[in-house]
Amino acid sequence: MGDGWMMDLATELAVVKSRQDVPAALRLVHHQILLETPAFGSVARGLDANERALRAFFASFPDYDVELSGHAVAGETLVCWGAARMTMTGNRFGVEPNGRRAELPVFIRFAFADRLIAGEYFHFDLSELCAQSGVSTDVVRRKLFARG
Repeated sequence: MGDGWMMDLATELAVVKSRQDVPAALRLVHHQILLETPAFGSVARGLDANERALRAFFASFPDYDVELSGHAVAGETLVCWGAARMTMTGNRFGVEPNGRRAELPVFIRFAFADRLIAGEYFHFDLSELCAQSGVSTDVVRRKLFARG
């Protein structure tokens, strides 16, 4: 069996996340899913944590849309790249965004188990998101990475 099923699954996940369809996204992932978003310093393990993370993300970026434009496969690891478009809203990050839609390059590494997505490492440049959203990266980083 080829590895095309991995790209099919990743593409389907991109489509349902672009619709902000959390239940559909959760049907595509393994019950032990690990979602890592280094730009936000966030890690979500398991279905419940991933549901909370996705709902919080879509509340902050209600028009999120991702387009995968390329990929590479090594064993059971899939790496995709493309562009995400999203408008920062609300005050989750402790700033007042300008309301403009940002467009960012993204890199996503997927791992699989039981023919489902078991890991998603979602990488983008937080500084570029902040610049396009008209907010201070330093303020956003302090809010995201504050301890205690």
